[in-house]
Amino acid sequence: MKGPVIVGAGPAGCAAAIVLARENVQPLLIDRDAEAGDPLCGGFHSWRTIRTLEGLGIDIAALQAAPVRRVVLFARDERAELTLPSPAFGLSRHRLDSALRRRAEESGVRIAIDTIRSVEPGAALGRNRRYEADGLFLATGKHDVRGETRPRVAADPALGLRLRVPADAFLRQLIGEGIELHLFDGGYAGIVLQDGGFANICLALKKSLFEQANKDPLELLAMLSGRHPRFAERLRDGWREQRIDSIGAVPYGWIAGDTEDGLYRLGDQAAVIPSLAGEGISIALASGTMAARHWLANGPAGSRGYQAAFAARARRPVGFARAARALAEHPSRAIAGIRAGRAFPPAFRLLMHLTRID
Repeated sequence: MKGPVIVGAGPAGCAAAIVLARENVQPLLIDRDAEAGDPLCGGFHSWRTIRTLEGLGIDIAALQAAPVRRVVLFARDERAELTLPSPAFGLSRHRLDSALRRRAEESGVRIAIDTIRSVEPGAALGRNRRYEADGLFLATGKHDVRGETRPRVAADPALGLRLRVPADAFLRQLIGEGIELHLFDGGYAGIVLQDGGFANICLALKKSLFEQANKDPLELLAMLSGRHPRFAERLRDGWREQRIDSIGAVPYGWIAGDTEDGLYRLGDQAAVIPSLAGEGISIALASGTMAARHWLANGPAGSRGYQAAFAARARRPVGFARAARALAEHPSRAIAGIRAGRAFPPAFRLLMHLTRID
């Protein structure tokens, strides 16, 4: 008998699979990789994320996640530090995604390894075979499936870069239990300690800034280091030998307001929140659990109702995160925002709440 098929075994897909399996539904979870990778985005996990993970049976502290209790913002010579409303964690996507896969399998979810090339009503077409489905869940993250691409119309699109550097005693003391946001003209970098003793440095920047560095990641990081001494201090010796991961044309701010019959869009296929909000994993988990509940109530026919409901739910956090990103990427606005945050911390804390998904 056909059951629902979930394409993508990241946080969104695994969350949907776990919720379905708890109700004695047997979904098929398909991913192109036999082992969880370490995607570029999603290394910070907010208090909302932690609560949702606990509901799915994941103890994030047991995964040796690094505690995060404050946020520190830098823009040129300005600095502001604020305590988070509740403790958060820094955790690599490899460790989180591996734990979610294990939890899904423990719940009885079947996992198939295949590359899905396209989807059509009632089926996913893989490299190995065709998968008939009683409802499709599209949870492929920032990677689109043929025929279901998201619009990318920005004149100066966003790019993502990620560098992980071993955290020595100096860097651990410097960052500690904080997440840092270094604001540049045309982008920003988030820095947080993670499991394994690494500092995760994730940059979101405009294509035009990348082009200033001749589209060379090493040249870009060297350029930013020359302009921003406190950012340079975090790179440490030997950073040029570390692997740099990248992703292009990220449609920050996009929300799927509609879908086709039987197709549930999850995670970044449902809403792409700017990364400085630190709410991407919460978006993924919330969409996965919500989509599964709509399928349980209405089957494939529930897809349009789910998509409209989730779009409404995501609109506030994504909208406020877009506004924060517009401030962060403009030097004078970023400096004014940091000064305002120092003078009136409750305004920053309110923004943190407004960028969380309910």
